[in-house]
Amino acid sequence: MSGDRKEDERKPEERRAVSLVVEYEGAADMYRDYTQNLSTGGVFIHTERDLAVGDRVSLKLSFPRLLAPLSIEGEVRWVRSVADSDNGVGIEFVNFDDKVRAELELILQHIRDRDPDYVEPTLRVLLVEDNPHVARLVGDGMGRYADADVECINASNGQEALDLIFSESFDVLVIDVNLPVVDGAEVISQVRASEDHKHLPVIAVSAGGAQARMEAMAAGADFFLEKPMRLREILETMQRLLDVGDVP
Repeated sequence: MSGDRKEDERKPEERRAVSLVVEYEGAADMYRDYTQNLSTGGVFIHTERDLAVGDRVSLKLSFPRLLAPLSIEGEVRWVRSVADSDNGVGIEFVNFDDKVRAELELILQHIRDRDPDYVEPTLRVLLVEDNPHVARLVGDGMGRYADADVECINASNGQEALDLIFSESFDVLVIDVNLPVVDGAEVISQVRASEDHKHLPVIAVSAGGAQARMEAMAAGADFFLEKPMRLREILETMQRLLDVGDVP
């Protein structure tokens, strides 16, 4: 970590205890940040708060739909305050021994697995569509579905889709058969060959007619929808596959 460091000139009894909220986009981002950064026992936080070396800090890690933030206690070890630069503080976690680390990692695994005791129910849809206009229309149109909020993640090519499938958790895959880099049929085949993902519901879509349908179903798709398809067709098909109630 680099930057200007300020020595704390206050007496120990004058040191403050503050809370800093770190907001992530989702569980995967939180888990990734923990494994890549926080697990080392400290972190740099961008903040304009007036903090000094020695201040005790309670980090509150959160994202939308997380029922309760994950807390990590730390202490400011250095402060960076440079004109026209990103200001922030270097925080070292306190009492961050193997036991605490193991407890945090267990909680994070529950969160990553979307345990309903930790995370509000969410239907995660991976939409693989290389046309950004179509992807935006479908993603925005899903809105709310049954009793769970819909989180629609978009991938623009087959390789990006595979990277997401094998690193995150999804409830359904909606994929175009004709994709750049890795085509949709190959993505479906790899999903079906994976022990952890072989039961993932797959809805294939394409304007390629009978040939595209044959390729998708042969690869292991559960349903095939001909483009241009209506959003309601996708939702009704998801309802049949997941058995989660009526389409709104």
